[in-house]
Amino acid sequence: MKINPNNIDLIISAVQEAQYPETDVPEVALSGRSNVGKSSFINSMIGRKNMARTSQQPGKTQTLNFFNIDDQLVFVDVPGYGYAKVSKVQREKFGKMIEEYLTTRQKLQLVIQLVDLRHNPTEDDVLMYNYLKHFDIPTLIICTKEDKIPKGKVQKHLNNIKNKLDLEEGDTIVSYSSIKNNKQQQIWDLIESYL
Repeated sequence: MKINPNNIDLIISAVQEAQYPETDVPEVALSGRSNVGKSSFINSMIGRKNMARTSQQPGKTQTLNFFNIDDQLVFVDVPGYGYAKVSKVQREKFGKMIEEYLTTRQKLQLVIQLVDLRHNPTEDDVLMYNYLKHFDIPTLIICTKEDKIPKGKVQKHLNNIKNKLDLEEGDTIVSYSSIKNNKQQQIWDLIESYL
């Protein structure tokens, strides 16, 4: 399978299991903090400017957004976590919605967890990673905003995140810049290796 994202469309924005689309392709979920650059990552991977809505205001994604990628796989953009301006009730609702998807969806083959390369992983990042491991969900760690770090310091930041998350043997971590756009093929190849 060679992923070559030409035809991409939003299938549905869902809030519960009954709304998940009926497809026969694997799903890859994208998770991360509200301001980690999830929408920019999706757009740069599929070569679109604003398929996934980017916003200056974190916490914009409030549904599970299913994107069909060339009938080969589906990207599922899940609401960002750790956004303080969302009410506690709303956060719990998001939590339940994400948990239901992650623990019940048979088609889910991989979660790409996005972490900001510039900073130590937050408590929420660590909790999410541990949660995915607890349910044996294959996880690929992508560290965003690589362009904001001097080239010579990227590896140091990657090692730091690896240690803080306490990455399991075999889990891959890659730094990425949605601005530089120079590692899509490497990431598509990694995604394929999980499917």
